[in-house]
Amino acid sequence: MHAAGWDHVTLVGSNAEDTIAFYRDVLGLRLVIRQPNLDRAEVEHLFFDAGDGRLVTFFVDESRESAERQDPGVGAVHHLAFRIEAADLPEIRDRLHEAGHGVSEYDRGAFHSLYTHDHNGLVIELAADKYEIPDDRRAEILARAHAARVDDGADYIDSEHLETALAELGLPVKPNALPDAATGRDF
Repeated sequence: MHAAGWDHVTLVGSNAEDTIAFYRDVLGLRLVIRQPNLDRAEVEHLFFDAGDGRLVTFFVDESRESAERQDPGVGAVHHLAFRIEAADLPEIRDRLHEAGHGVSEYDRGAFHSLYTHDHNGLVIELAADKYEIPDDRRAEILARAHAARVDDGADYIDSEHLETALAELGLPVKPNALPDAATGRDF
């Protein structure tokens, strides 16, 4: 099988009000469909545009309360990662703070990320590319950067590996303006 791309992922959410308040009002994802679940009419199905025509959807029920934290087990979702424009990162960080959401910010080597939690305790990552990377070449560039990392004996992909990959593929090496951030994790 060769997948044409990611269509959607569906999560079990709490209630519609809290889910819409976070994903539409805080993250700015457009709510494109709101209808009963086709398999269980008492559950509502919310569809949000993840920004590239792909969807993230939620099965919600008004009797469910939002949760503070999750401890995902095997087969569960650890986090959702959305790609954001590097130039939008400061505004998004401020919007999360204003809405009362804690934010951690890290240089992840291959990209720059903000981390927060949604209203159900699910980890949300908002990743900005460190360099201009064409969507249709993303996997190819990351695979090439990975090969450069392995050749270098490094533990993680870093800027130099991305620059090598872009140059080897004959693509412009245009860094995005991003703030300095620590490497690591604290969310």
